[in-house]
Amino acid sequence: MRKILSAIFSRVAVCAVLIILQIWMFIKLLNGFADKFSIIYGIFEVIGVVMFFVLVSKYEDPAFKLPWLTLILLVVPLGGIIYLLFRNPHFSKQKIKEAECVYQNQNKLKNRNPIADELQDPDLRSQSSYLYNTTGLSLHGNTSVKYEPLGEIFWQDLLKDLANAKHFIFMEYFIIQEGKMWDAILEVLKTKASEGVDVRVCFDDIGCIQTLPNHYEKTLNSYGIKAKVFNRFSPTVSIFHNNRDHRKITIIDGYIGYTGGLNLADEYINAIVKHGHWKDTAVRLEGDGVENLLILFMDTWQFINNISEDLSQYLPHVYHPEEFAKSDAYVHPYGDSPLDDHNIGEEVYMNMINQAHDYIYMESPYLIISYQLMNAMCIAARRGVDIRLITPHVADKWYVHIVTQAHYAPLIEAGVKIYEYTPGFIHSKVFVSDDREATVGTINLDYRSLVHHLECGCLIFSKETAKIIKEDFLKTAAVSQEETLEDVQQVSFGKKALRSVIRFFAPLM
Repeated sequence: MRKILSAIFSRVAVCAVLIILQIWMFIKLLNGFADKFSIIYGIFEVIGVVMFFVLVSKYEDPAFKLPWLTLILLVVPLGGIIYLLFRNPHFSKQKIKEAECVYQNQNKLKNRNPIADELQDPDLRSQSSYLYNTTGLSLHGNTSVKYEPLGEIFWQDLLKDLANAKHFIFMEYFIIQEGKMWDAILEVLKTKASEGVDVRVCFDDIGCIQTLPNHYEKTLNSYGIKAKVFNRFSPTVSIFHNNRDHRKITIIDGYIGYTGGLNLADEYINAIVKHGHWKDTAVRLEGDGVENLLILFMDTWQFINNISEDLSQYLPHVYHPEEFAKSDAYVHPYGDSPLDDHNIGEEVYMNMINQAHDYIYMESPYLIISYQLMNAMCIAARRGVDIRLITPHVADKWYVHIVTQAHYAPLIEAGVKIYEYTPGFIHSKVFVSDDREATVGTINLDYRSLVHHLECGCLIFSKETAKIIKEDFLKTAAVSQEETLEDVQQVSFGKKALRSVIRFFAPLM
């Protein structure tokens, strides 16, 4: 009974009821003007026509335009209103504030000379130049890289580094959930805050809406931890809810940093079984490359707090004045945001696919991609590149899994090898290519990550690290089931129809 009452009065349930009430009141309001129906209908029709031509004239991926155009034409006369509420614009007035914050932070450090010319490989040099020219973030050497192939390994390394923190700990995560993983981390954070360490935690409100109590930041603040919520969810029909902070970043004393697919919840370390065995990955950086993660975190932190801080006090050599151990690795951590004019995550992936010579191996929990990205994969496979992709066998969202499987056929026909991770759910977002280049981060192969969310990743130019990631991929593929064209095509007519419909509207999800 207690569980039922808890579910009924949960924040999600209450907000859902309030949103439904708003829609009901809107419908009632329209009914109240029934005598002026033709005038109201005409106004909505004009709005729909205007939105139609605005959308057609936009310079963006047709994959996004077509579902919206269809909706505007089919849902007459409300299609234009729906578009205004749910698609355009991103963040409205807050966009300017964050853009100023990003520009400010990046240009504080942008006058440093990039070291891309040290890269001998022209493909790697052009990839790094792309990131520098679009984000202002630099390539870095003097950085050691440790690939974390499982959440359990990541968690133990993270706890050790947190316990050794002397000056500050900055953490930014999409999901935090009370349990074995977070409780152990929280104990360390509380201890460090009591010792005078500057501890800051930022989490996404939608990501944590079912995993943390409401206003959990107040609990953290009571422990001396500076905590903030990104884009608090309110029970209103609004575009605000669409853009989330999907990044996963930890920075310790400026010279140790983590990023990857791992959130701070028990399924990520297999302390609980949610969708079978949970396979996820991260990277631990130590050295100059942590600077970029610092910039990304501070962009978010300053945006939420509407403040400006001097980043120079947190840079890698402030609390580690000596040179870092030399490494063969160059790293280029990067961020993506719905507020810029580039789908940076998608373009990094596209560059890797187009520049691959021998192989490119990929892991993603979802496969809901644009025609351009799918076509790039098909073209690379047809020119002889060994392209392999691992997706989950056990789905976390049934409808997303349906769309993922709907993308298999054209890729397999082109020669792409697709595997489903039969032990459970694969949540890692990893690309590795030609024993020279890899990226590990938060960016899924779906529209939410590639277009709508704040994301991050770490591009790594290192033969040693690339080979380690390749070996882990092959081990994972060995326990996965390869999908054949016959497997993909042997589905019922109803399932094929459902795939087509969901796939068509996937950019709106």
